[in-house]
Amino acid sequence: DLSLLRFISAELTRGYFLEHNEAKYTERRERVYTCMRIPKELEKLMFFGIFLCLDAFLYVFTLLPLRVFLAMFRFITLPCYGLRDRRLLQPAQVCDILKGVILVICYFMMHYVDYSMMYHLIRGQSVIKLYIIYNMLEVADRLFSSFGQDILDALYWTATEPKERKRAHIGVIPHFFMAVLYVFLHAILIMVQATTLNVAFNSHNKSLLTIMMSNNFVEIKGSVFKKFEKNNLFQMSNSDIKERFTNYVLLLIVCLRNMEQFSWNPDHLWVLFPDVCMVVASEIAVDIVKHAFITKFNDITADVYSEYRASLAFDLVSSRQKNAYTDYSDSVSRRMGFIPLPLAVLLIRVVTSSIKVQGVLAYVCVVLFYCGLISLKVLNSIVLLGKSCQYVKEAKMEEKLFNPVLTATPGKPAGKQQGMFKSTQGISTDENGSTSVTNQPVHQKENTPSLLVTSNSDQFLTTPDGEEKDISQDSSELKHRSSKKDLLEIDRFTICGNRID
Repeated sequence: DLSLLRFISAELTRGYFLEHNEAKYTERRERVYTCMRIPKELEKLMFFGIFLCLDAFLYVFTLLPLRVFLAMFRFITLPCYGLRDRRLLQPAQVCDILKGVILVICYFMMHYVDYSMMYHLIRGQSVIKLYIIYNMLEVADRLFSSFGQDILDALYWTATEPKERKRAHIGVIPHFFMAVLYVFLHAILIMVQATTLNVAFNSHNKSLLTIMMSNNFVEIKGSVFKKFEKNNLFQMSNSDIKERFTNYVLLLIVCLRNMEQFSWNPDHLWVLFPDVCMVVASEIAVDIVKHAFITKFNDITADVYSEYRASLAFDLVSSRQKNAYTDYSDSVSRRMGFIPLPLAVLLIRVVTSSIKVQGVLAYVCVVLFYCGLISLKVLNSIVLLGKSCQYVKEAKMEEKLFNPVLTATPGKPAGKQQGMFKSTQGISTDENGSTSVTNQPVHQKENTPSLLVTSNSDQFLTTPDGEEKDISQDSSELKHRSSKKDLLEIDRFTICGNRID
């Protein structure tokens, strides 16, 4: 007995029961909650990462000159004390001297680059051409960052490599010239970026600035529809931290140049303030939308950002150990692709050209400003070290700082050799009971095993959320499974599809 009236009545009165598919709707609700948590968790990671970059950046201006002075003083006064060690300088001191010499040489080379001529040359171009140039500069900056740290690491290792080994390199001097050339070219590239952004700020109709900001939203299209694992998302998060911090420094350079042109009139700063806020707000909005949809499409929970933060904190804590194998600023460069040397060269060049120091009072102000920078660096380092120890303890990663089985010194109890990790201070205690946070790393022979964990069996942050995989699986199954890298082992800044391998 089918009729139109009966069909309409059935359509108006039919019901359904959502509880019959409870798992599906619960999953959808959790996805909504995850997207709502992403801004908070992402900004906590960004906040922590930006201060890590700030710590590495301030190191170049504050502690590096002092360390270079101490290394040069040791080298000069070495004959007075006699050659007690077969090394003239410790490896860290050699690297500090190389960094200082590279900074000085590149700073004097930057004086031959005319910022005003570059500004007028870029301002004479059309809007579309400047938009294309700015995109090309962003790609070139990432490529420079990817290859630049390899050049610097090659220089450091070539200069500090034990001499008893067979020579397998072209020499320290060629590597040094390659590093100087890289830092100089990268500084020029960042200067062109800052100049282009300055032209966009000073344009009357703000069309170029609007196009540049809209270019950030194009980044969403190229990212959210790709397949992402946790490791790949960690790679992208580090890249976003580096990009945001670099943009802040570029905005500082733009403000300095504009304030100089208007004779440091405070009223002009309020004219620049809306544009600066627009740049920062668009960057934050793009990052939030991008990460929210990436986590949604790849079923990644918001808790993964706390794991990323713990991995970055682990780098900081491990660099403070007595047996640390790298400087923390270099560790940040490898992890995030942020290399502070070119940016520091450009900032010093802009500040010295914008601010004229004349008279005794001006030099006193410079000394006070330098003391303030040192205080800021020390305070920032102490707070970061304490927070990092807290994050490492919450993630239960203390055991990764030390090898649980020590065989370096036979005949001694393992308990006396293993350092104790203090979560509140980040201090390692050696067998003599003395504490060390920033002591000089001790040179170890080749046959001496490292105290740091280098095992590849670590499964931290490599298991998907929905299922717990058995670590002790058959060796035949492991051959057919694709190997995943631990987040602590990822130190390569890549941009080609955010790949790790």
